Amino acid sequence: MADEHAQDPQMDADSLYLEETFTDRKVGAIRRLSPVKRDGSPDSARPVLFIGQAEIMTNMGPVPINFEIEGQSLEEAVTGFSAAATAAIERTVQQIQEMRRQAASQLVVPQGGMPNLGGGPPGHGGKIQMP
Repeated sequence: MADEHAQDPQMDADSLYLEETFTDRKVGAIRRLSPVKRDGSPDSARPVLFIGQAEIMTNMGPVPINFEIEGQSLEEAVTGFSAAATAAIERTVQQIQEMRRQAASQLVVPQGGMPNLGGGPPGHGGKIQMP
């Protein structure tokens, strides 16, 4: 499906949103996505979406975090920002830890096979063989 979008980067005229950004300039930002019709008029058949944005600092630098915030109004989104951000940060930290665990568990075999561990001709690795 990702390849589909890469080959045909057409915007979906029936899924347009007007985007506004609100920030306290300290903790993060909230994007309000208001649905609009093809002509730009409000589309009351679809819900307004609130997307929170924050960053966490890692040893590799800042990592941006985007998350949906439940709410029907900007006031509700501001109130719900902290809980949604905390949950998104926890998910991101868990994902980073899982990626590190997977990277650490990968076995790296030098090109050309294992070195001679005895018991056979050089380069054949003795009795130990890797698939």
